[in-house]
This record gives sequence, C-alpha cells and structure tokens, in this order.
Amino acid sequence: MANFAYVALDKSGKRVEGTVEAADRRGALLAIEKLGRVPVSVNEAKSAAAAQTGAWWRLSKRNDRMKPGEVLLFTTELSDLLAAGMTLGNALNCLAGRGDGAEAHIAADLRDRIIQGEALSDAVRAHPDTFPPLYGNMLRAGEASGALPEVLQRLGEHYERTMSMRSRIIQALTYPVIVLVMGVGVVIFSITKIVPQFMEVFKSMKIALPLSTRILIATSDFAQRYGLAVGIGIVMLAGIIGRYFRTPGGRRRLDKFKLRMPLVRGIIANSIYANFARTLQTLMANGVNVLDALRITEETVGNTIIADELRHARERVTDGTSISGPLAAGKVFPRVMTDLLAIGEQTGDMPGALGHIGRRFEAELDRNIKIFTTALEPILIIFVAGGVGFVAISILSAVFKVTSGLGQV
Repeated sequence: MANFAYVALDKSGKRVEGTVEAADRRGALLAIEKLGRVPVSVNEAKSAAAAQTGAWWRLSKRNDRMKPGEVLLFTTELSDLLAAGMTLGNALNCLAGRGDGAEAHIAADLRDRIIQGEALSDAVRAHPDTFPPLYGNMLRAGEASGALPEVLQRLGEHYERTMSMRSRIIQALTYPVIVLVMGVGVVIFSITKIVPQFMEVFKSMKIALPLSTRILIATSDFAQRYGLAVGIGIVMLAGIIGRYFRTPGGRRRLDKFKLRMPLVRGIIANSIYANFARTLQTLMANGVNVLDALRITEETVGNTIIADELRHARERVTDGTSISGPLAAGKVFPRVMTDLLAIGEQTGDMPGALGHIGRRFEAELDRNIKIFTTALEPILIIFVAGGVGFVAISILSAVFKVTSGLGQV
C-alpha cells in the first residue's frame, strides 16, 4: 500500500487537501470519491527520506519557467482544447498530466488557481518569468470579450513570429562564430604547441632569424609564461563589463551602441521595430486600449532607448496626442513607420497599419541579415587567414633561412 496526496473539492465546492492509502492511483481515486469529494489531482506521496533527498529538486521546481518554445506549445495546445469544447479547468488538468516538467508544473498551478476562483489572466501573473505582461493583458481582453480560444491562438502566432525572427538571427551568426572560434583555436594551438618545437631547433642553429619569426617566438614565449594569467584577466574583465552593462547606465550605453554599430545596427533596429509593431498590433487587435498597449510594448521591446521613447509617447498620448505624432517627435523611429501609423489613425485601422509595418521591417530584417552574412564571411576569412598565414610564413621563412645557411656551409 502507498500513500497518495490529493487535492479535491468538497460538497460545498471548497478546495481541500489530504492523503489516502491505496494500492494504486485508481484505488486512491475511489477512496477520495467515497469521502464525498471530487478529486482534482492525485499524486503518490514520497517518504520523508525521499522528501529530504529531493528537497533541492522541489525547491527548483517552484522556480520552474518555460522556454519560449514551451510557451508556444502550451498556448497552442490550450487554445485547441478550449476550441474543442473542453472547459478551462479540464484543459489545464489535461496539460498538467503530461509528464513532470515545467509545463506540467505550471499548468497544475494555473489549474488550482482557476479552481479557487481566479481568472486565467490573474493566474498567469504568478509566473512572471514564463508569461510576460503581454500574455496576461491579452488574456484579460479575451476573457472580457468571451473569445479566449481566439486570443490564445493569436498569442501562439505572436510567439511563433518572435521565435522565427530570433532563429533567423541565430542562423546568421552561427557560421561566422564557428569560423572565428576555429581560426582563433588554430592560432592559439600553433603558438602554444607547434612554435615551441621549432624554437629549440632555431636556437641550436644560432642563426639570425627573420623579424616575423622573432615576433612569433616572442608571442609564443609570452603566451606560455603569462597565458593563464591573461586568460583569467580576460574572464574577470568580461565579468566586470557584464555587471556594468546590467546597471541602468551601462544598459543604456550598450543599447545606444547597438543602434549605431556598423553591420549589426540594421539587424538589431529592424528586429526591434518589427517586434514593436507586431506586439502593438496583437494587443490593439484584441481590444487592449492604446495606453496599456504602449505600456506593455515598452516593457517588452528589449531596448532602453526605444523604451524611453515609448514612455514619452505614452505621456503625450495621455494628453490627447496621437501615437504617430509623439513617436515622430522623438526622431528615433523611422519616418516610414510614423507615416504608416498616421495613415492607420486616419483610416481607423491601426492593427492593419501595424501589421503592414511589421511585415515591412521583417523583410528589411531578412535583407540586413543577408548583407551582414555576405560582408562578414570575407572579413572573417581574411582575419583567420591572416593569423594562420602569419604563423605559417614566419615558420617557413625561418626554415628557408636555416636551410640556406646550411647550404652555404
């Protein structure tokens, strides 16, 4: 016999918890029903020793968070279950029964909160690391309009677009990063392993070596003596810089630099503009008012410079000004974006105008990614070939000098 912990509803609908002893889970369900209670969740209770052993695991589960891909899957599955006619509580209970990962844990918590009378839009706020403010506000709009499955479907489309945009950027950076790492690795291996072997031969010959060879030998000697200290210093410096960039002032400087950096600025700026347009479109299409939509977009835009402009625009909108006017006054957003927003305001179709803006900047993002990869590949090839070529030429020139000296003797 085993002990099973359960969560159930009594005859008055009140949530109760307890434990029952049964041979298996089916027996535990029957025992709970005999008590006159409706089981919500039933799980086998661990022993005290096992509980102590797994305490760190349960603690980490409380901090579970879903990755964007898991949030996309959770959202689409919940939308499909609700569209099929399943109640919200049963749909969440169905998702909670799938494994023991972050999705099941969060779905179970949402289910319990729904049973206690919370709205789904309020329940997701208990998991801010998984569900951003955009998620909760769109759910609130869906609950108010009675179109929760449709809102969840649009949220799924939003996550799918965001992940697609992110994957395109990652794919563009993957090859250059691999080439750079391999090239630097070859140079470091040559300096620390190959060059020292030639050094012993060159020293024994007592022949004046070419300048490039002397530079290479000095670099190799420095790397062997102080390489570890330099590596530790670089790691510490990177940590200090990273901590500075996490401060408000450092984050602002970094975000401003990203928007001005050659080659990369086109990718970063167009990604931000496309994300801004799509997020604002999703919110306004689901009935979220302009001020709340701008506030949520400000929190999710991912760049302090753009977020500051959105905050200023929101303050001006509060005074009765249109969206396009304040955004144009900041001179941060492109003119084409503010012009299209103005057209959307005149026609009364802001979601349509924002959708057009999103498509336009997504196309610009793809074009800038192609330009970036096309320009970066030859730059990296020249950089890597220069480093490897310098090592090879320095060694070969010294070998030729030695062989020519032996020939004269």
